[in-house]
Amino acid sequence: MGVKEVTVHMTVGNGETSYANNSAHQKIGISKAKYVLDECLKQMVADNGFSKCFKMVDLGCSSGPNTLSVVAEIINTIGRLRKLNNVDHELPEMEVFLNDLEGNDFNNLFKLLPSFYKKLNEVTGNEGIRCFVSGLPGSFYGRLFPSNTLNFVYSSFSLQWLSKIPEGLENNKENIHMAMASPPEIFEAYARQYRQDFTTFLTSRGEEMVPGGRMVLTFVGRSVEDPSTKDDCAHFTLLASSLLEMVNEGLVKESDLHSFNMPIYTPSKQDVEGVIHKQGSFNLDKFEPFLVPWDAHVKHEDTLDQISQLCANGSAPDHSRGKRVSDFIRAYTEPVLTSHFGSSIIDNLYGKYAKKLAEYLSTEQPSFYNIIICLSKK
Repeated sequence: MGVKEVTVHMTVGNGETSYANNSAHQKIGISKAKYVLDECLKQMVADNGFSKCFKMVDLGCSSGPNTLSVVAEIINTIGRLRKLNNVDHELPEMEVFLNDLEGNDFNNLFKLLPSFYKKLNEVTGNEGIRCFVSGLPGSFYGRLFPSNTLNFVYSSFSLQWLSKIPEGLENNKENIHMAMASPPEIFEAYARQYRQDFTTFLTSRGEEMVPGGRMVLTFVGRSVEDPSTKDDCAHFTLLASSLLEMVNEGLVKESDLHSFNMPIYTPSKQDVEGVIHKQGSFNLDKFEPFLVPWDAHVKHEDTLDQISQLCANGSAPDHSRGKRVSDFIRAYTEPVLTSHFGSSIIDNLYGKYAKKLAEYLSTEQPSFYNIIICLSKK
């Protein structure tokens, strides 16, 4: 299989399976990261004071409502810090860049701006912080800004995406990611691509950011150093099983399955720390892992224990729960799958996937292992 460049974006629009309507899980992660964000901004102000024009970027902003809520939180935090420090002169201006790849649904995001500005004016009033928001298409695995211009970088659930599918995955066959059954060279191929991409990311931001600037990055990680000892990506294992079922039914070509791999790497703590220390542009000020259940965003009447008890008594799994988890994962995997397999199989595929998820969730209580880090520019 040749190395394939991938254009990643979330499912566009406002439909049932769109990212805009299936990003509550990310909102939970953003909420859990709030205290790290607040601490990071507080320390940044303590070290560097207040910039007359505070320039920040949200890298991998996507197109849902979460993006502008984070921007609003950062603005409010800076406003609170100004009051705590009795800063009454030279009201700051904020220049905010919303970055994602060219395929991102920027139109959907820009439609949210009028209400964002209205709420911001209501909170800050005429004497508040002035904010100027712009869209910035392009890959964050490379330069996006002039040298020494950025004060703050934020990214939420984007850095697990690789710039391209790694080389050397020919023997991964019926796996579509790093699975416990994958050959050893598969793990190394993914790790090698991650090291290359994250190094490029840090080098680019190191050139763009002012000394003392900060980054807060949240991404999906891995709870163990050796990925062959635990399946932290069982959701992809179930998705691969759904594709294999379609191969057996003659709905998907076996060669198409064998040549497909997700361009995602879930790094361990050792992966993250190793690249940061070797690249050398940043200090790692904070590393905080946290768990979010697969179905944390799902609202249902029965508790997990009640559902497990029903299944143990022979009742059918909660298929609506499986469907809602499937919709959440579909919102960020569908575009990549469609580009490889075509659109005709998609509804059937995620229908099968929802059933497998329902069965799995009837006996297991899996969680995503997420990581928050705060970095300061040396």
